Amino acid sequence: MNCSSRLLCLLYLATSAGLAWVTVLEIRYGPVWAACLFAAASLVPVIAVVRETVIGEQDQLLRESAARAGRSGDAAAEAIVRAELDAACCERWWTSLGSEHDLTCRHRMPHRSSAA
Repeated sequence: MNCSSRLLCLLYLATSAGLAWVTVLEIRYGPVWAACLFAAASLVPVIAVVRETVIGEQDQLLRESAARAGRSGDAAAEAIVRAELDAACCERWWTSLGSEHDLTCRHRMPHRSSAA
């Protein structure tokens, strides 16, 4: 992670701690619905920290693979995307926005008919 990512994670965790403190105060002195709302809101910055960490790890892996392959970061990113697309599902799944599969696709689920 770089410096800006660490700063963002610190801000996210401070925000989460503040919302957790407000949750405790709401449990003690306020309505229960508000405590539940603040408890749920305190989880959002934690999710952001996880997302920021994953992005940092992916960036580091991209730089390492580019250094190993001896090519630029753009070429390494293109190779990673190409590998992911090749491992993805069938053509019909991509063109139908994930609603249908080809007949030969390994992810195809047989449709159940409601007709009696």
